[in-house]
Amino acid sequence: MIPFHRLLISTAIVFCAGFTVWAAWSWRESRSAGTLVLSLSFGVATVALSYYLRHLKRFLGR
Repeated sequence: MIPFHRLLISTAIVFCAGFTVWAAWSWRESRSAGTLVLSLSFGVATVALSYYLRHLKRFLGR
């Protein structure tokens, strides 16, 4: 079960990182506040998920 969880979290990290790049690129063209907030939010999610994956054993109590 843990390897599958690692796979799902890794997939989420890749998705969030890709969406961060896309939103940042979109913000550069439109200068919309909404896309900037979206980019920053997904950037924070990428960092948080990466931290979680790196310290998964601590979160699981092992």
